Amino acid sequence: MELHIHGTEVMDDLVPLARDFRHAAPDVMKAFGELHRAAMSPGALDTKTKELIALAISVTKQCDGCIASHAEGAAKAGATEAEVADALGVTVLMNGGPATVYGPRALSAFRDFAGGVAT
Repeated sequence: MELHIHGTEVMDDLVPLARDFRHAAPDVMKAFGELHRAAMSPGALDTKTKELIALAISVTKQCDGCIASHAEGAAKAGATEAEVADALGVTVLMNGGPATVYGPRALSAFRDFAGGVAT
């Protein structure tokens, strides 16, 4: 059985790859970065809520890199473990069984970025 690592270890693996890709496709990645900043900036919804939405979507898309990125974003935006767990519960409703696999990965990643302390 393959062991999946989440949180900081996923980000540690992806950062150099993303950097290389950013050099290979600078215009695309610059535009994506601008889109990310625009979408995640506070508006009618605050950044924390947007990060929780993005984390939930990451689970439904089964994207470990996205999970790590948005778990970190949620932690930095001040989300609590209870808020993350609540958002992940919605993914189980909307995505069924796969969310019962990727949801725990997301919670683990959040705990990693939040310092492992239940909040």
